[in-house]
Amino acid sequence: MSMIRDFSKGIWQENAVFKLLLGMCPVLAVTTSAENGLGMGLATTFVLVCSNIVVALMRKVIPSGVRIPAFIIIIATFVTVVQLCMEAWVYDLYQALGIFIPLIVVNCLILGRAEAFASKNPVSRSAADGLGMGLGFTLALFMLGAVREIFGSGAILGFDLFGASYQPMLLMILPPGAFITLGLILALMSRLGREKNIKPQDGGHCG
Repeated sequence: MSMIRDFSKGIWQENAVFKLLLGMCPVLAVTTSAENGLGMGLATTFVLVCSNIVVALMRKVIPSGVRIPAFIIIIATFVTVVQLCMEAWVYDLYQALGIFIPLIVVNCLILGRAEAFASKNPVSRSAADGLGMGLGFTLALFMLGAVREIFGSGAILGFDLFGASYQPMLLMILPPGAFITLGLILALMSRLGREKNIKPQDGGHCG
């Protein structure tokens, strides 16, 4: 049951973007389309899972005084793997994401999970935590990218939704559109959360 909780909490309850507001740089910069958001999210998930596993394996070996530099080296190794694989196999996506691929190294979500969770828990739980957090991050980036792409170009994942007569909202695929979209989604989630927590009051009847 603990592994299920470790996995599921990252999807929604502790979602890195919508709940913890972590990794805002790639969240706002690369989500001009659903494809870009999905690609960055999956790349981050790979690094997060692999680094969590290695940190958990080595947690009793790494001296506490150098744990942060050691974690960064581990993370950078897997980021290099992702960067080379994307350059070889999905070059268009690699070009679209650009500098934000190597910047995965300094994503506070990855280092935070290594320090707060993987360095204190066994491999199985660390892998589940990394996978859940990564998929939650991917879901958030995909949602932001999808909303911005639909309103900004009238399409999603290459499929035209509204036809040639649609007048795109170019603001949505510009930098201000990222802040607007994220703010609206956070406001909507906050409103839904408050409504969910409000319990109906029993009304008394006289007579």
